[in-house]
Amino acid sequence: MKILVTGGLGFIGSHTTVELQNKGFEVVIIDDLSNSSEKVLDGIVAITGKKPQFEKLDLKEKSKVEDFFKRHQDIAGVIHFAASKAVGESVEKPLLYYENNIGTLVYLLKEISKQQRASFIFSSSCTVYGQADKMPITEDAPVKAAESPYGNTKQIGEEIIQETCKVTPAINAIALRYFNPMGAHLTAEIGELPIGVPQNLVPFITQTGAGIREQISVFGGDYPTEDGTCIRDYIHVVDLAKAHVVALERLLNAKNEENYEVFNVGTGKGSSVLEAIQSFERVSGKKLNYKIVGRREGDIMTAYADTTKANKVLGWKAESTLDEAMKSAWVWEQKIRK
Repeated sequence: MKILVTGGLGFIGSHTTVELQNKGFEVVIIDDLSNSSEKVLDGIVAITGKKPQFEKLDLKEKSKVEDFFKRHQDIAGVIHFAASKAVGESVEKPLLYYENNIGTLVYLLKEISKQQRASFIFSSSCTVYGQADKMPITEDAPVKAAESPYGNTKQIGEEIIQETCKVTPAINAIALRYFNPMGAHLTAEIGELPIGVPQNLVPFITQTGAGIREQISVFGGDYPTEDGTCIRDYIHVVDLAKAHVVALERLLNAKNEENYEVFNVGTGKGSSVLEAIQSFERVSGKKLNYKIVGRREGDIMTAYADTTKANKVLGWKAESTLDEAMKSAWVWEQKIRK
């Protein structure tokens, strides 16, 4: 079966492409290379022995999206990663986020709605919950007013898919609400490749450990948590990639109970920013230079998943520990520095 992976040369997209190819799927990648590199293809080939088809294409160009689907009429499923994803940047550039994350989704849904049967996996986020009232967060937790334009694009994206599914029985969709992906493939052939200043914590940690950055800023040390820093659910990117394959197979095999479903994808365990730093220090043997600074606009205090639904319904469970994920991120960082 041929699967389209948008943003397939990005961090999560490339790891999911590997897992799809390992399961025997044929993969076509669309990526505009705005936050990735074509060299990632070499890493995918090194791991799987297979080169996915690749098209450099900007999904904001509607006519090019239409042309792609005319040329690829045998797409059995779509996994949609392509999106801008930095909370801080979205606060500064909201229109860029709405254009890139909403417009592209609409164009994709318009094309797959023409098919007799379409399977669609959406890359969503735990940001849709805002600051949840209870921990751990279940899928039934209310979706709250977004703390950032990025979070709002994920909420709106889910609403668009849900409303489209209501009137388009041919589309079967699953939204996967990720918590905090990190790490790299165990082969160190692919990993997180942030362009410019990293927007995620773990690349900042590993780049500081590698001496590229002098110091890491910890945003907020006065939260009402055990050590005063924010708490997140850090999930190994390979575990997350496997969740996409399991969710896709659920749709392709018509095992879904409704044509729109939602699942949390996390470990079920919360770790603070300082615990993540301590994890790096354990696996690397290095002391990190960090400084606690003021809180950052758009940040949530605490977020970790209740993964019961994904565990039971999908039969999927995160397997890697924080230290294992952090070690893979450090091995990858050292490799790309060479």
